Amino acid sequence: QEQLVESGGGSVQAGGSLRLSCVAASLHVDYRNCMGWFRQAPGKGREGVAAIGKDGSTRYRDSVKGRFTISQDNTRDNLYLQMNSLKPEDTAMYYCAADTTNDCYSTLGALGYWGQGTQDTVSS
Repeated sequence: QEQLVESGGGSVQAGGSLRLSCVAASLHVDYRNCMGWFRQAPGKGREGVAAIGKDGSTRYRDSVKGRFTISQDNTRDNLYLQMNSLKPEDTAMYYCAADTTNDCYSTLGALGYWGQGTQDTVSS
């Protein structure tokens, strides 16, 4: 059983929006003190995009600040990433991730858990 399941990816034109969702209910709450999103484009390395801690604190990659918003529902079973003003350089596979630490931004996709990913393509 997959523990983190992403949805909401797709293809949009530059300037458009996408909203990613991640269902995390099957992963024990102790393993998702911190949750976030990372991405990986073809031929490139993993990039942290955004993270949210148990206390609601958030961290963002500089290039997405002001355009992307990470959030959770009250149960913390569902994680979201609202992406506005999308650019072609945002094209990548986006992964939902979770970790036991309180601040996981720097280790998204390296430690903890992550899902299968959802593809986002932004055309110019």
